[in-house]
Amino acid sequence: MTARRTPVRVLVAVLLAAVLPQALPVAARAADTPHDVVTWAASADRLGDGVADRGYRLVVRTSVGGGDLRIRLTNAFGERPVTFDSVYAGVRRQGAALVPGSNRRLSFGGAHSVTIPAGGTVTSDALPGRLPAATDLVVSLHSPDAGGPVSGHGMAMQTSYLTQGDHTAEESADRWSATTGSWSYLDAVTVRADASTGAVAALGDSITDGWQSSSDLDRRWPDYLARRLRQADTAIKGVANEGISGNRVLADGAGQSAPNRLQRDVLSLPGVRTVFLFEGVNDIKAHTGVTAQDMITGYREIVRRAHAAGKCVVGATVAPFEGWSEWDPAAESVRQDVNTFIRSSGEFDGVTDFDRILRSPYDPERILPFFDGGDHLHPNDKGMRAMADAVDLTALDCT
Repeated sequence: MTARRTPVRVLVAVLLAAVLPQALPVAARAADTPHDVVTWAASADRLGDGVADRGYRLVVRTSVGGGDLRIRLTNAFGERPVTFDSVYAGVRRQGAALVPGSNRRLSFGGAHSVTIPAGGTVTSDALPGRLPAATDLVVSLHSPDAGGPVSGHGMAMQTSYLTQGDHTAEESADRWSATTGSWSYLDAVTVRADASTGAVAALGDSITDGWQSSSDLDRRWPDYLARRLRQADTAIKGVANEGISGNRVLADGAGQSAPNRLQRDVLSLPGVRTVFLFEGVNDIKAHTGVTAQDMITGYREIVRRAHAAGKCVVGATVAPFEGWSEWDPAAESVRQDVNTFIRSSGEFDGVTDFDRILRSPYDPERILPFFDGGDHLHPNDKGMRAMADAVDLTALDCT
C-alpha cells in the first residue's frame, strides 16, 4: 500500500508546484503586498465658520510617489455634519490652473457625494494611476451646506484658492481668484507603494509647521527632509508634517496637545514607521510652572503609545530661544534639563540634536544669527535646511 501511494503523492506535489509556483507562506505573501503610505498630511484644528456653496482648491506637495491615490477629509472639530458633493484631484500647472486632462473625480464608497458626521473623517476610494513624488497635487472640494466650525490646518505656508459655486471639475483658474493660506477639510493624502516603503510623521509646533520659512516654496524642515529621503537609499520615503503653531505637549490650546492628537494626526496614518517628536518650547516658555519632570512625563506617554502601536520614536532636543520675549533663565534651565533627558535617557529609538545644530557657538542659548528667522525662536530657510540635514536617516528606518 505504501509503495503504491508514494508515486501519487510525488505526482500531486509536482503538479501543485507547476500550477501554483507563486504559492508562499501567508507571512511571506503579506510581506510582499503593496500597502498605503501617507504622502502628505497636515494636522487639523478648529478654523472659522464654513460657508455654504463654497469651493476649495487646495494645493499640497507629495513626498512619496505611488498609485491608487486616496484622500482623507476631516470634520474632526465640526459641530454638525458637512456634505461634499463634488471632489476632484489633479496636478497643478501654475497658480490655481491645472495640467489639462489631470483633474479627475473622486468617489466615496462608490458615490460622488459624501456626508461626514461631526467629529468624523472619511477616506476616498482609490483613484487609479500613478502619482509621482514631489508633485503639486490639487484637491478641489465643494460643499453645498457647510456651516459651523471648519476643521483644517490654519498656517499652511502655501497659497490655495476659493470660489463660490461648484467649479471643482474646471481645470482653468478663471473662477478661482480668491486665495487662502489655510487647508480646509483635507488632512491626509496616501498612495499605494511597495511593502518595504514607509513614512515618518513629524509631530511638532510652529517650527515644524514652517513659520519664518518662505511661503509657497516648500522650505519647512520636513520638506527638506523629504528631498533628502527621495535621494537616499532608504525605505522611508513618505513625510507627514504634523506641526501646529503654538502646540504644546502638556496642554491644549493651539490645537489639541501632542498626546491628545497623537492617534488622529500620527498613529492613524497608513505606512508611518517612525514618529519624529520635536515639541516642548511652547510649554517651557509659557511660565506656567512646567518643570523638566513634567515634560519628561509627557514625552514618555507619547513614546509608550507609539511603541505600543509598533512605531519607533526619534526625539529632537529643544532649540535655543534667548531673545524671544518669553525667555528667562528659569525657562532656560528647564530646557537644558529636558535636552539632557532626550540625549541620554535611552528611551528614544534615535535622537536628533537640533539644539546643537542651531545654537550659536559664541552664545549657546541663542540661535546662530545665520539661521535666525528674525524673532530668535524660528529658523529661516537656511536653518530649516540645516535641521533636515542633521537627521540621521538610518534612525528613521528602524524596527
